[in-house]
Amino acid sequence: MERTLLKGLTVLCAVLFPFVVKKPKFKEMLIVFFAKGILATLIDAYAVNTNRIKYPVRPYPRIFSTNILYDLLFFPLLSMVWVRQSYEDKLPAILLKSLMWSVPMSISQWYLERNSNLFKWKKWTIFHTFASVSFTLLTIRGLAGLVKKADKKL
Repeated sequence: MERTLLKGLTVLCAVLFPFVVKKPKFKEMLIVFFAKGILATLIDAYAVNTNRIKYPVRPYPRIFSTNILYDLLFFPLLSMVWVRQSYEDKLPAILLKSLMWSVPMSISQWYLERNSNLFKWKKWTIFHTFASVSFTLLTIRGLAGLVKKADKKL
């Protein structure tokens, strides 16, 4: 079942990628995509190396200890959608939309942790997931805001 979920997620991301990366804001979206991939990989590598999370079923298990599908494709893709959704918003709306993304993502990860073998939480809880998802969403949105300001100055 887990391999089927991972394959389905890979296909879904591949199909959605061209629609999410499209113009306008192509440059900003690529920056968001790669920055989120790096940030998610760093956080996930820390969590795995400190035995907080374990990924029993993952792509390329002999090479990677984290689930690179989540870190380098799924979460960056969702972050691009998040930045597009909040691109023109002020801080209060950004914070509210951050909750609208962080809460469902945390609940879905909690559900998957309980009902699948995709990952297992050792020293990790739904609150850690909420905090890390919120942190990365707000960090990436801040980066997008900086890129937006830098583009206006040029």
